[in-house]
Amino acid sequence: MRISRAVLAALLATSASAAFAQQPAAPAATQAPAQPERQYNLSRGERTALQPMLQAVAASDWAAATAALPAADAAAQGADAKYVVAQVRLRIGLNTNDAALQARAIDDLIASGGALPAEMPGLLENQARLARAAGDIAKADRALAQLAALNPNDPNARLRVAQGRVAAQDWAGAHQLYREIFQAEQQAGRPISEEWRKQILTVAYRGRMGPQAVTYARELVAAFPTLPNWHDALVIFGELGNAGDGAKLDIYRLMRAAGAMSAERDYVDYADAAMGGHMYGEVKAVLEEGLARNAIATNAAWARERLATANQRIASDRPTLAGERRTALAGSDSIAALRTGDAHFSYGQYAEAAELYRAALQKGAADANLANMRLGEALALGGQRAEAEAAFRAVTGPRAELAQLWLLWLSRRG
Repeated sequence: MRISRAVLAALLATSASAAFAQQPAAPAATQAPAQPERQYNLSRGERTALQPMLQAVAASDWAAATAALPAADAAAQGADAKYVVAQVRLRIGLNTNDAALQARAIDDLIASGGALPAEMPGLLENQARLARAAGDIAKADRALAQLAALNPNDPNARLRVAQGRVAAQDWAGAHQLYREIFQAEQQAGRPISEEWRKQILTVAYRGRMGPQAVTYARELVAAFPTLPNWHDALVIFGELGNAGDGAKLDIYRLMRAAGAMSAERDYVDYADAAMGGHMYGEVKAVLEEGLARNAIATNAAWARERLATANQRIASDRPTLAGERRTALAGSDSIAALRTGDAHFSYGQYAEAAELYRAALQKGAADANLANMRLGEALALGGQRAEAEAAFRAVTGPRAELAQLWLLWLSRRG
């Protein structure tokens, strides 16, 4: 015996997707009909056994509907009957906020054989979500794998599998899946979205994959050079970049040059790094900027004390700077030349700083990469782009990735 959708409409048309509104998809058979009415093939016995359950649903009597479920389950032999019972079970679960019953209903809908192909993506997605919420990661993974297999060329389906690995905190597994998705997209000539780039960066960061995280951070700002992206990329580089001693100062100099300083910690850490290097002019400039922008709030008293200290040091330090410069240039001590170059840099005297950094290199600087990094910074901020690029390209070793970020910033300037 055939029962048309019209007979079941009042019972099954109330959208289950409304309760699953937070999900991208829900079972299509519970959505408002946009296709020709579906026909349900039920035997006479199935129709009789299901009738009390359907009547209870029509009356929104969820207790009676629940009581009628066992008999309906026992009588349902065909795919359509099993499908209708599962739909009712889902309705009961949704209206009673019973997540376990919802999960069983989704499982039954998938297993019934009555679900239409168009429904399967939504069913599998909800199965994965409910399994994950219940802590059954293996079941969630199986559902997501089935979802991806429905359309192996759909990056969004594969993305859900990767996100399932993220939910399980399987960073290595998620990273591999994201790499496969990216490779497929690039082979197809499609650009990688900003959101996807942020997701793989998050995976690499949370998985403490230092080199990969640094690479993804640079790729993110190269493709989407927004101020928040610059800020986050440099923070991640600072944590995972392994750029060597003194790198914090060079990181925050770039963050400030890019206009990406936003958090109180940025100003506090920058000022600390500059104070540690005896760069008092820089301490003063950074703290005054942070206080003026009201970016320093919790540590405002500390900032004012540190600013007062910097001003005292400046009063005794700056008058001797010209003499120290002459001595450093005339002598053979590369360390003195580098240190004096830093002092000039801190006062915004970039031409003098560049001269001293070059002198440090000529005098055989023990850390040529540091000297070239500082030389590049002085030239970049002094408006000598070509010379700055040459200096940054000369940086090798652990600092090379930071030099690449400086080069990226330079390439974006007019």
